[in-house]
Amino acid sequence: MAEVTSQMVKDLREKTGAGMMDCKKALGETAGDMEAAIDWLRKKGLSQAAKKSGRVAAEGLVGVATEGNAGAVLEVNAETDFVARNETFQAFVETASKLTLAAMGDIEKLKSLPFPGESRTVSEQLTHLIATIGENMNIRRGATLSVGQGVVTTYIHTAAKPGIGKIGVLVALESTGNKDALIALGKQLAMHVAAAKPDALSIDSVDGAALEREKAIYRDQAAASGKPADIVEKMVIGRVRKYYEEVVLLEQPYIMDDKTKVSQAVEKAAKEIGAPVKLTGFVRFALGEGIQKEEKDFAAEVAAVSGVKA
Repeated sequence: MAEVTSQMVKDLREKTGAGMMDCKKALGETAGDMEAAIDWLRKKGLSQAAKKSGRVAAEGLVGVATEGNAGAVLEVNAETDFVARNETFQAFVETASKLTLAAMGDIEKLKSLPFPGESRTVSEQLTHLIATIGENMNIRRGATLSVGQGVVTTYIHTAAKPGIGKIGVLVALESTGNKDALIALGKQLAMHVAAAKPDALSIDSVDGAALEREKAIYRDQAAASGKPADIVEKMVIGRVRKYYEEVVLLEQPYIMDDKTKVSQAVEKAAKEIGAPVKLTGFVRFALGEGIQKEEKDFAAEVAAVSGVKA
């Protein structure tokens, strides 16, 4: 029997898209014959993943997980919402979300971690799922938050089951106060983040380039009104203040009481909790945001199949 080398396994994996362990087994079963190994994988339905890798995956699930004073959020994409209802896919997202904590949100590190209960890495397990379920999938992004003292709370909107759904949020609160009270506050703040879609935590963390673009637009709009320069600047300042209320979490009107800013709500909660509370970070992942979905022209598609020009 020919010796199966790591290079042979690598070559087979590149040709088929199958998992590392599956490639190794295929070469072992076929005495190192590359073509026979490819056929072996095809018969097992494990060589189809590579063919699916070019298809747009904008559906799927977002998962969240917490452990101690840390939390993680992960987005795993698939081609259709049907897969998001698949229990095997859901289990993968749940497990991978927990492993994201160990990987500190580093996707490449996450992909290389052993997948619990399998002789595969996370990446290889996903490749196995692609071949088994028959759709392209990918681990798109992950993030973690942690605190020294306090809590990291999570919220899932449109949940498929606890911990996985369409929108996932993390909120970090630093405090020595009562943990149950902090968790309750964190849950409310996470719901606010899901609904209000803030871009920045504080005014200081607003993207400078984005702010300058907004100012330029406001200044041009105000100048077009024919007002004097000093009035124009006052109008710009007012518009910028409004901009902060729209994009900065601590400046936004709190969804539980829109007459109160989020920062004021946190200060009020701190008095009730009996210890200072600092909102130190948040993460919001909405499934598929920013992914360019393929728009199909149905008439052109039918024409292409029939050979008739649309």
